[in-house]
Amino acid sequence: MSSTTAGLTRQWTTWGPVVAAIGLAFGWGHDHLPGFAVALIVLCLFAAVLAAVHHAEVIALRVGEPYGSLVLAVAVTVIEVGLIVTLMIGGGDKATSYARDTVFAAVMITCNGIVGLALLVAALRNRTAVFNAEGSGGELAVVCTLTTMTMVLPAFTTTHPGPQFSAPQLGFAAVASLLLYGVFVGVQTVRHRDYFLPVTRPGQQGDEEHAPPPSAKLAWISLGLLLVALIAVVGNAKLVSPTIEEAVATAGLPKAVVGVVIAMMVLLPETLAAVRAARRDRMQTSMNLAYGSAIASIGLTIPTIALASIWLEGPLILGLDPLHMVLFVLTAVVSALTVVPGRANLLQGSVHLSLFAAFVFLSFTP
Repeated sequence: MSSTTAGLTRQWTTWGPVVAAIGLAFGWGHDHLPGFAVALIVLCLFAAVLAAVHHAEVIALRVGEPYGSLVLAVAVTVIEVGLIVTLMIGGGDKATSYARDTVFAAVMITCNGIVGLALLVAALRNRTAVFNAEGSGGELAVVCTLTTMTMVLPAFTTTHPGPQFSAPQLGFAAVASLLLYGVFVGVQTVRHRDYFLPVTRPGQQGDEEHAPPPSAKLAWISLGLLLVALIAVVGNAKLVSPTIEEAVATAGLPKAVVGVVIAMMVLLPETLAAVRAARRDRMQTSMNLAYGSAIASIGLTIPTIALASIWLEGPLILGLDPLHMVLFVLTAVVSALTVVPGRANLLQGSVHLSLFAAFVFLSFTP
């Protein structure tokens, strides 16, 4: 890349988040935006997504893996949690299941959509995708445990009628989720960090040896711009959510579709970052981004929602319906079969994408 092109790229990724944040500031507080404003907001959203991916890669190059993927996953999730709480506060009765719909959509998008797409890209480029079975298997185990504990068990508990926890049960689930997330972060970054590093094929050199890490100053600037970009992504997603809700209601679709669409927009940075890592034959980074985002989404959202439920009115529905339970069980089984060998090909990627397509289709036509 020439110095001129690199300069233009840096300039675009600097101004993209700022423009998106300005658009968010002008649109904030308006319940219904005109059509041209919604179109501009959508453009700002995608510009912020692309900029977020660039700055996340700069940070990852500075701090190395798995810290780089952890920064992006946690940053997106923290802001996503704020979005969920904000929508629940102003959503009324229709927001009782919003947290469940959004978090479960995040699990299905990450475990099937992102993983499947990354596997497909890596397999088409290198015939097989290689990754660390110990690290990916541990991440998958945490995802399955958190999902079962927070969204499957509420459908079977009998203390409180309906698919929801009683107050003590919700408190236990929140504390257990937060503690398990803390253990996962400790294992990923300290005790068994080598399990989550990209696998290098024989005779292959890592990317870090070819690209010198950026300076500390540039990394801090990228961190600030990453946060601005992610705030713009989630905030602009909230701005267009009334338009999405109106379109869903007009079409007579289930209200859970709103959570699916918003989750897909919010997870765009992880999706693009995972695909770019897969193209560079760094499939473990893609796995870290996908499973790490799912773990953070549950491990941080459920405790926050549990705390916010003290002030929120109305029930908090967390239990999945039978259809989504079947999809989750199938996802867990297929994912286990994918990660155990430590390598996958075109077939595994296609299976995960088929499950993701089934989830999206059945969300629209349950």
